[in-house]
Amino acid sequence: MIKLNRRQLMIFSLFSTGGIIAQKLLSNKNNNLSWAKSTPAVYKSKNGLLEVELIAQEIPVNIGGKTAYLLTYNGQIPAPRLEAKAGDKVKIKFTNKLNNSTNLHYHGLHISPNNNADNVFLEIKPNQTFNYELNIPENHHSMMGWYHPHLHGYTAQQLSGGLAGLFIIRGKLDEIPAIKSAKEKFIVLQDFSFDNNGRLTDSRMMSLMMGREGDVITVNGEINPQISLNQGEWLRLRILNASTSRFYNLSLDNNPFYLIATDGGAIASPQEMTRLLLTPGQRAEIMITGENKQSSLKLINLPYNRGGMGMMGNGMMGGGMMGRRNNNPSQILATINLNQSNQNNQSVSLPNQLNSITALPPPSQVRSFTLNHGMANGMAFLINGKSYNHQRIDTEVKLNTVEEWELINTGMMDHPFHIHVNSFQVISRNDIPENLLAWRDTVLVKRGERVKIRIRFNDFTGKTVYHCHILDHEDLGMMGNLQINT
Repeated sequence: MIKLNRRQLMIFSLFSTGGIIAQKLLSNKNNNLSWAKSTPAVYKSKNGLLEVELIAQEIPVNIGGKTAYLLTYNGQIPAPRLEAKAGDKVKIKFTNKLNNSTNLHYHGLHISPNNNADNVFLEIKPNQTFNYELNIPENHHSMMGWYHPHLHGYTAQQLSGGLAGLFIIRGKLDEIPAIKSAKEKFIVLQDFSFDNNGRLTDSRMMSLMMGREGDVITVNGEINPQISLNQGEWLRLRILNASTSRFYNLSLDNNPFYLIATDGGAIASPQEMTRLLLTPGQRAEIMITGENKQSSLKLINLPYNRGGMGMMGNGMMGGGMMGRRNNNPSQILATINLNQSNQNNQSVSLPNQLNSITALPPPSQVRSFTLNHGMANGMAFLINGKSYNHQRIDTEVKLNTVEEWELINTGMMDHPFHIHVNSFQVISRNDIPENLLAWRDTVLVKRGERVKIRIRFNDFTGKTVYHCHILDHEDLGMMGNLQINT
């Protein structure tokens, strides 16, 4: 049987059958109802300080001209974008107006996991206010991070409700001429599922196991938004997969584009590609040139099969409300319109080198982590045969050491593996060396795959976590506690 906590049991008991599709969103019939702000605010640090107030609450939001009641920060989908620089101090006054406890995690940022910084063990109760304070290290690289809830047992529910926002660290990559002069566009990918009244649907038991996927895919809270690009311009597209479980297999009408950054910032040199797979939690930055004979380019999400629990992955038990669909059709996410420009735009070429990345040295410690599902007082998702226990320390490491972790997926589903605080380098997949040297904090481990990563534990001691970033899997046990000691 599947073991559910009290919240998940309540969700299952409230489940009612019937397919939910985007067209069934309730129209806004209440003339007195005001929608949330559609364009998220941007808060930037000044004189070394970023100070902001965030309020988590449910609020009506305009999705495709219909009213949907989503979980928001400051009433915005996606949440306000935060921007800071290396060496800055960040102060966030956070108020929880949700019905359940919550907290904040600063995904991808290299900051302390202790006290009132990136502490995922904090519990901020309803109607409680908490003051976060973050110190961005002087040597922090420029990158695209994000923030979202991370209270165990509620993470998937709250993220799938809409609670996600970008956290940008500006730096050297932003100053490269071709990138600095490019048009910059942020894309936050989220999916939702609503009932006939525009309310978030409660996930049923099977989709908790598979990892829920919504029926409505949004780009910055919009359905198929239009992006304008002049001939001769570069477009810097900065993409976040903020969905709870959905993988995005991205294509640009089979036109080439250039990867310039991954989770942890700039890669060594631009990489030409025509496909980009982003698992939940991952980010990527691509450059698109306006030198194209077509009048528009479509950003398309192609099908991707991330596996399932045997026949349930594709059968009747795997579909329906917030369920798994391994054969989802291709879908247009956004349209880039290429405009003839009257200006004399002189194209700037991308440099051959974007960043200097040194491969991590041989490790002082080698560990193995097996990802699977099984029985742990009921059905659960496991790491090394154990379901998560918040009181247990699963892995102890030493500060200023390099370790190699082999991640082994013996289950029937793909799992994106995420580590807090420190980024890592992917070394190999099934003993085949990785061909891209990059900093990451989330890596896909496909079913039947063995992935080796190397991590240097720098700067911060304390207790944090590693887990599957299909967040239903995390809530159902696929997480471990990591203790970093001096």
